[in-house]
Amino acid sequence: MEKTGKRRHPTRRETLVGGASAAALFAAGSAAAQTAEGQPLMGNPDLPEEPRKRMGWAIVGLGTFGVGQVIPGFANARHSRMTAFVSGNSDKAQTLGERYGVGRHYDYSSFDSIAEDPEIDCVYIVLPVGLHAEYTIRALKAGKHVLCEKPMATSAKEAEAMVRAAAEAQRKLGVAYRVHFEPNNVHVLGQVRGGTLGTMRFISAEHGFSANPDYPPHKWRLEKALGGGGSLWDIGIYGINTSLMMLPGDRVTGVSAAYATPEGDPRFTEVEGAIDYRLTMASGINLQGSSSYCWSPYVSRQRFFGSEASVELQPATTYGFNQITLESGGSAPRTYQAGDAMSQFAAQVDGFSLAARGAMELRTPGEMGLRDMRIMEACYASADQNGAVVKIDIPV
Repeated sequence: MEKTGKRRHPTRRETLVGGASAAALFAAGSAAAQTAEGQPLMGNPDLPEEPRKRMGWAIVGLGTFGVGQVIPGFANARHSRMTAFVSGNSDKAQTLGERYGVGRHYDYSSFDSIAEDPEIDCVYIVLPVGLHAEYTIRALKAGKHVLCEKPMATSAKEAEAMVRAAAEAQRKLGVAYRVHFEPNNVHVLGQVRGGTLGTMRFISAEHGFSANPDYPPHKWRLEKALGGGGSLWDIGIYGINTSLMMLPGDRVTGVSAAYATPEGDPRFTEVEGAIDYRLTMASGINLQGSSSYCWSPYVSRQRFFGSEASVELQPATTYGFNQITLESGGSAPRTYQAGDAMSQFAAQVDGFSLAARGAMELRTPGEMGLRDMRIMEACYASADQNGAVVKIDIPV
């Protein structure tokens, strides 16, 4: 035996012999061998529903957003499953159906026959804005619950008809304000309600990108009939809706706005390219924002200033990456993430599924979408009058 105190490594022969001995022990069923045993289900785990019990969804419109964000979101849904696609492109529907296991396909001429399909409980309208009202109302008349992409419609008048149709059909109507399910925005909402910021004093919002008329998802946004409005209607609505989310119980009492569209830009013959707006609240808080189709790079920023601290979401409303910066007096700013932004898509459809069942309150009802239509129309009315204040009284 060595007496140096150093560890002696086994020789190659000893390793081979030892390995052979271990194999022999297992082969002989020695007591030294380990046995795999099943364990009982412990506690009360939060398991997803069985697929056949989940709410069935028809996706109406298989454009870039629907294919790239909405459809993949169902992969992590726990109460929702896709059962049908509605598209004017049968080849696209077939290809996606094979990929996602969706065998029911409808086109726009056969759309109303979804009324006879028991596998469809909810319909998600992911069409250009100019088609929202028509297909939402048709889906409601077919007896289905409807989640409609934002902005809800091309006008408050259309939105009123959609809300009325939902009441007549006794079905749920929601607007896809996904930010209400995005974990970083939800976290900030909790801080606001929990008093971390103290008393809210001021809110600002900036949202924009550079519109490319040669890119199909941008092209229809520059057409009044399909887009409904310009940058405010499409992306400025994020600033308005997200800001008001932080002010429950308040009221919008006045609106002023000014167009900021570059002179002579050929992209903006039908809709505004940019607009700056200001909302006055009954509480005395001012909310100001800007939206633009003329900015580069993409901008998505929300800032909330309170008496004790302030918080910034930058980016604030993206599909996959949002970030929080919290700053209070005497402390260095802290930047962090409260969750994965991609989870917002599954959370949104599951939230609507549960609301359709009556198991929870609908966070983003059609009435919220109608509210935002009225506010944005007041912004346009003010801008048309060179920034004159338009008096309104709209509860948040």
